Amino acid sequence: MASKISKLIGFFNLVFGELNEEEKAILEEKLIKTYNIKEINFDDNSLYKIIENKKIFKSPEDMPRLQDLYFILGQDKKTIKFKIKLLPFVEGSMKFFNNYTNIELNNNLIIADIYDLGEDNIKYGMYLFTEIFWDKIKENRSERKAIYLDEIWRLIGVTSNKEVASFIYKIFKTIRKYGGSGVAITQDISDIFSLENGAYGKSILNNSSIKNFFALEEENIRILEENINLTEKEKIEMKTLKKGECLMFVGQDHILTKIECSNFEKNIIERKEIEENNNSIK
Repeated sequence: MASKISKLIGFFNLVFGELNEEEKAILEEKLIKTYNIKEINFDDNSLYKIIENKKIFKSPEDMPRLQDLYFILGQDKKTIKFKIKLLPFVEGSMKFFNNYTNIELNNNLIIADIYDLGEDNIKYGMYLFTEIFWDKIKENRSERKAIYLDEIWRLIGVTSNKEVASFIYKIFKTIRKYGGSGVAITQDISDIFSLENGAYGKSILNNSSIKNFFALEEENIRILEENINLTEKEKIEMKTLKKGECLMFVGQDHILTKIECSNFEKNIIERKEIEENNNSIK
């Protein structure tokens, strides 16, 4: 439960805004009380129940929901402000967050499509899914797996916070120990260096054994140059790269690369482009 509470503090940092140490302590107290009501405590055995003389891990329905914390927050004057901020997640436009987990994690490929959540809410979904996937990754060290985080700036950039960014950095720093790989994707280099003077963006960049840079604007090249060694020739190449071309950094080797898609991928891309062109003509 200690690990879970730590991750929840990160999530609520996104929801409530940057929490100070006193607020974190108060919130932790309320989270502990919420789990205690469900008869879950710091003893790992409390996560199990006995059915027909068999010890079985509790189901999602045995775990607390946001509304359980919501009601507890309302019982203390010091946490009323948190209850108010949690209102949209319990009774408002984002009440779909107030539900039991129903994600199937036994598939070989799992995609979390969260873009329908809306621009302001994507970071919440991103964080929750990343937490769920990270727990799955750590289950079996001998099994090969990879996690792809598109638009990673939402979790390590200025719209995030230190708690969340530290969690994401930890994944990239330790995932190899669990037989996994982490892939960070962003369209704008400046976004990943926008929190804490770029500390988390730099850390993830330094912990990446392979880096692929596609065509970049002058401003992004300048920012990248502050964090990675680039020759004058490479800076010029980055501005002139065509579609499918990239500059690949593998250790000390910098390789100009052209990526050719398969016929299957090519058909998908071209069909999508035709549909987009037809829609724009309409």
